[in-house]
Amino acid sequence: MKIPEIPLVLAPETAAAKAAVGFKYAGEEIGKRSKLGGEPDWIQDEDVPRCKCTQKMTFYGQLDSIGDEYILADCGMVYVFVCFECLETKSVLQFY
Repeated sequence: MKIPEIPLVLAPETAAAKAAVGFKYAGEEIGKRSKLGGEPDWIQDEDVPRCKCTQKMTFYGQLDSIGDEYILADCGMVYVFVCFECLETKSVLQFY
């Protein structure tokens, strides 16, 4: 099963949240790559996990680094996968 791609746009509502978003030195796209569905935008090699029933899991979404204070390693992302049969989830962290 493939989920259609749905981009996620950050909408910080408090002053603290607004201050947390953004980078001094990272590229313009960093922090704007979060989405649900579609295909993973792998930073490193493809790494689709398998669930306990041995099936390749479905890509559910990816969460980008937020800003300098909450950066995931070196501008990394967390990729989330789900098995719709077992309802098991796994995540993968990749960074530059």
